[in-house]
Amino acid sequence: MDAGTAGVEATRGDAFVGLISCGFSIVASVFIAGFVAKKSKKPIKKAGREAGVRAALTARAFSPFYQLGRWLRRWVTRLVLLVVALVFAIVLANSVINPTITHYMTVEGRRLGGIDRIWVPIEDVAPVMARSIVAAEDANFCTHWGFDMRAIRAVIEQGGAGGASTISQQVVKNVYLWQGRSWVRKALEAVLTPLVEALWSKQRIIEIYMNIAEFDEGVFGVEAAARHYFNIGPEALSARQAARLAAILPAPKTRSASNPSSRTQRRAAQIMDGAATIRVDGRAECFAVNSD
Repeated sequence: MDAGTAGVEATRGDAFVGLISCGFSIVASVFIAGFVAKKSKKPIKKAGREAGVRAALTARAFSPFYQLGRWLRRWVTRLVLLVVALVFAIVLANSVINPTITHYMTVEGRRLGGIDRIWVPIEDVAPVMARSIVAAEDANFCTHWGFDMRAIRAVIEQGGAGGASTISQQVVKNVYLWQGRSWVRKALEAVLTPLVEALWSKQRIIEIYMNIAEFDEGVFGVEAAARHYFNIGPEALSARQAARLAAILPAPKTRSASNPSSRTQRRAAQIMDGAATIRVDGRAECFAVNSD
């Protein structure tokens, strides 16, 4: 091979190598460009989605239905908070201010043309009266927070026969709610009872109970009951008289404390024993007055 031919071959080889290099460069450039484009699509798509969400939220915010819904939620929340605050204030006030006439008293007053009731502080009532009421209605009054879970379990085990309402529950029902059975009243009672227990003393609960309990048709409170049945003041009640008054509480319109049936007499005897027992074992300490 002469020098001219060798030069041509060398030139062709260099051209071939250059062509290969150029091809690799083009392929690499295309691959890199595709990779970069693929990666850059995600932020674009994400940004697009975010922009769409923002646009949808903006459109919803200016929708009249959305604005109405926000307005309703805001005012419903305010109304609920106002009701809660009002209920709290009323219950707190009754810890020192005596409740006036109850709903049931109003109904009975209209039906009978009037009722007999005079408020009397617990200090002016024979201490045995409060013990008799607790022994008859709620022996564990000093040990629970408004609901007697042991009594509730006992009622459930007996198939739901009988009741397990505590004195606190009865006070809530008579002072703030209404008579009769309904799930609405029970639900409100379940909410208000712990509130009363938290804001009132046990002595205050007993005091209010003794002044709103019905002892005969149109006769409300221990002061009226003592005069009605025994012609004495509540401070002069004996243990037997207090037990008889407590014995008629479940059915005051069909039972009599001054002329008790044999069943009422037996119940009164049980209450007398119970009142003496809770005085000894300490279950009367939470509502005892200084003179007791």
